[in-house]
Amino acid sequence: MGEIRPIKVAFIEGKMNSGGKKTLSMQYFLNFDPEKVEVHFICDSDSNAVPTEEIEARGGRVHIIAPYQNIAKNMSDMADVFKREHFDVLHAYNSTMNLFPLRVAKKCGIPVRISESLSMANEREPKTVLKLILRRFSKLFATHYMSCGEDCGRWQFGDALFDAGKVSVFKTAIDSRKNSFDPVLRARTRTELGVADDELLAGFIGRFAAQKNPMFLMEVVGELCKLNPKAKFLLIGDGEYKEQILTYMDANSFTDRVMYLGRREDIVGFYQAMDCFLLPSLYEGLPVVGLEAQCAGAEVFFSSEITTEASFCGQGHFISLTDGAKKWAEEINVVCSRGKERTSRTDECIASGFDSRAEAFRLQDYYANALAEMGR
Repeated sequence: MGEIRPIKVAFIEGKMNSGGKKTLSMQYFLNFDPEKVEVHFICDSDSNAVPTEEIEARGGRVHIIAPYQNIAKNMSDMADVFKREHFDVLHAYNSTMNLFPLRVAKKCGIPVRISESLSMANEREPKTVLKLILRRFSKLFATHYMSCGEDCGRWQFGDALFDAGKVSVFKTAIDSRKNSFDPVLRARTRTELGVADDELLAGFIGRFAAQKNPMFLMEVVGELCKLNPKAKFLLIGDGEYKEQILTYMDANSFTDRVMYLGRREDIVGFYQAMDCFLLPSLYEGLPVVGLEAQCAGAEVFFSSEITTEASFCGQGHFISLTDGAKKWAEEINVVCSRGKERTSRTDECIASGFDSRAEAFRLQDYYANALAEMGR
C-alpha cells in the first residue's frame, strides 16, 4: 500500500502585506496538520511582509511571482509554478481578482479550485467599477466557493448560489487564545506608551488605504481630542494616505495626542492597551482587526457599512458614516466613560466560530472532501 501524502495546496496571496488577509492565511497554515496539508504561498514580488522563515520552518514553501499589475507576467509566473508543483488544490483569497489565478489553475489541471470572497466594495472607492466588472465572472473556472460571511458570499457569488448551499462559509479565523485579555500586558504596554490609567486610548491598526476611510478616521480623532482632554490615539500602519494623515494632524494641532508607530507585526499588546478600536471603513468582509480587538476586550466602533456579523460579544458598536465625525466622537466618549469591567472574550470568540484552530480543522476536511468529489 502506497504512502499517503499530504494534500498539496497553493494559497494565492497576491500582496502578502501586514493585515487581515495575511493573518487569516497564516492562522490556517499554522493550525493545519502538516502530515495532512502541505501549503505553498504564492506571493507578489512587491509584498512587504512575507514570513518566509516561519513558513519554511513548518514545512511550507514560498513562491515569488510578478505583481498582478503586470497581469501577463503574473499569470505566466503562476503557470510555471503550477506546472512544476502539481497542486491538488488552489485556494484564491483575492475576491474578484481570483478570476486570473483560477483561469491559470484550470489550464494547468489543478482539480480543486476554490474562490473565496473576503471583502466587498463601496461606490466611494476608485476600484469599485473594476470590482463590479470582475464580479460578473466570479463563478468562472472555480470548482468550489467560499466566503468569510454571508454578506460577502452573497455580494460576490449571488443569492442563487448562496441559497443553494454552494458557498461554504468559513468565518474569519483569529488566534483567540493569543488575543485573550491580559491585564498585566495591558498595564505594561500602556506604561511603555506613556498612557495613564485615567486616560482614554483609542486606536487603529491597518492599511492607510481608501477602503479604510483614513481621513474620516482622523476627523473623528480630532473631534475626540476636542471633546475629551484625556483622550489619546494610537495609529499603527502604513499606506498611500500616510503623508496626508500626518499633514492633517499637524494642521489641526493634535499631533501631540497621537502616537504613530508605523507598520508593526507585534500588535497583541497594543490591542490590550487600547480602550477602544475605530474602524470607519467604507466596506469590509469580516475584519480581522475588529475581531482581535473584541477578543482582547476593547470596545470596537464599526461603520454601519460593515456587516453586523463582525460583532460577537456586545463589544461592537455600529455608527453611520453620514452621522459625521462629531457624532462618532460623542458616541465613543460616552461608551468608553461607562467604566465597564474589562474581561476576556475568548470563550465568546470560540463559541461564535471565529477560532483559528477549529476553522483550520474544518478547512482540512473541506479540502479532502472536495478532492473526493472530483474523484481524486
